[in-house]
Amino acid sequence: MRYNEKELQALSRQPAEMAAELGMRGPKKGSVAKRRLVKLVVNFLFYFRPDEAEPLGALLLERCRVAQEEPGGFSISFVEDLSRKYHFECCSQEQCQEWMEALQRASYEYMRRSLIFYRNEIRKMTGKVCGAGGTGQFSLALLTTTVHSTGPAGAVRHLRGGQVPAE
Repeated sequence: MRYNEKELQALSRQPAEMAAELGMRGPKKGSVAKRRLVKLVVNFLFYFRPDEAEPLGALLLERCRVAQEEPGGFSISFVEDLSRKYHFECCSQEQCQEWMEALQRASYEYMRRSLIFYRNEIRKMTGKVCGAGGTGQFSLALLTTTVHSTGPAGAVRHLRGGQVPAE
């Protein structure tokens, strides 16, 4: 999956739905948890060195699984390779729960399911069918402002000279 680096950097500067310094450990065996500023913006999880403005990288939160690990920790893995896990350590179990819930709600797929659910609820209450366009009608395009791609979700894009994984 390919991204425009400048657009990703601009997106990383947008207001975050959640942001905190967390311990983060990458998928490489033997990697050590490092403190990272982690920002959730739409369906991207950006991670930064705490003292830098540019992100080190980003995780696209599509076709991923968020799971509780040890108390106060969670992991993100991707459907294409469940063994490739990113581990996060929180300050408390409450913070961990907040992050896990926010990450699960961040995906395009979750928004799509929510849209379908609310369309059905409106139809039940009003007897009217909500379409995908027109005045007063609901559209998924209005609920999301990020690019959706059908390529391999969860691809990690390292913003500093890294390579984009092949599709």
